Amino acid sequence: MKIAFYSPLKPPTHPVPSGDRLMARLLIQALGMAGHDVEIVSEFRSFMPVAGMSEFAGRQQAAEREIARLEEEWASRGKPDLWFCYHPYYKAPDLLGPALCRHFGLPYVTAEASYSSRRNQGAWASSQAEMLKAVEMAAVNLCFTDRDERGLRAAAPRARFERLSAFIDATAFLAREPKPCPFRLITVAMMRAGDKLSSYKALAEGLGLLRERPWMLDVVGDGPGREEVEMAFRQIAPDRVRWHGVKNPDEIADLLSAASLYVWPGHGEAYGLAYLEAQAAGLPVVAEEVAGVPEVVVHGRTGLLTPPGDVGAYASAIDRLLRSEQERQAMATEARRFAGSERSIERAVSRLQDILTRYIGTSS
Repeated sequence: MKIAFYSPLKPPTHPVPSGDRLMARLLIQALGMAGHDVEIVSEFRSFMPVAGMSEFAGRQQAAEREIARLEEEWASRGKPDLWFCYHPYYKAPDLLGPALCRHFGLPYVTAEASYSSRRNQGAWASSQAEMLKAVEMAAVNLCFTDRDERGLRAAAPRARFERLSAFIDATAFLAREPKPCPFRLITVAMMRAGDKLSSYKALAEGLGLLRERPWMLDVVGDGPGREEVEMAFRQIAPDRVRWHGVKNPDEIADLLSAASLYVWPGHGEAYGLAYLEAQAAGLPVVAEEVAGVPEVVVHGRTGLLTPPGDVGAYASAIDRLLRSEQERQAMATEARRFAGSERSIERAVSRLQDILTRYIGTSS
């Protein structure tokens, strides 16, 4: 099929790295591997950071202009067979796809849509109402987490849903033989306010309880919150933390392959592709059992999950795997198998193709 791919939060071509951008690119890659012709049809962003009605009206007006542009383009060079929308939610609804699909008679698909009744305030209530209409009209909605699926089913019980587990292209990580340095910890995360900063603070506090253990921490990432992140680690000796800044995927794979444990609490994570990358590199994970983290880390098999907000328990879990190389290695083996096989892009390609064939057919 010729697939029109659209991400209302930010396009896959956006210059700032993020989990959203990576997942969008992985979906495009997987659809291409399944034999489809995928085109990013628009870079229009519907993202609304605040629930202002005037801002929502402005987005709608801009969306109408973009719809008109696409209608003219498709009329001259042909329409796609399918509209595929990645990650519509209350701050970034799909203001393009539903109208275009109705006009051209196209099937509509969403991936990683989410709904929260707590967000029904101001313009966000209006954007969620539009999003639910889109979810209900969709041929199928692909859910990455149990939490998202439960929320959507409660709000749109007549809609159609299928599970597609989060996945990665593990090639670069599996190509490197793990050579873990004892007591070498690593985390890979953006530095910004909110959940990311909260996780950095929890990590710093937890490691502060393990000063007697001879660990070293590699931190990969950067962002506007870097100064606050560094301040969170001021209680720890400077020579125990190495700040690497932003690294490319191959450099990250090299750093992961040389570490022994991936540490990131994961506050507010939708799921966290970085966890899968770390596991593919042969690293057990220590995280909190919060948000979507349990979707990508199997407690007791590929890592340890601790109660949310319990810094003492988090520190104890790190200490446990630092003290027991036998248990750490067993989890490392399982982590590599889990991410490299059960969550591989190859398996996702097969799953995607099966879903699209069942709900849409091979072409429109």
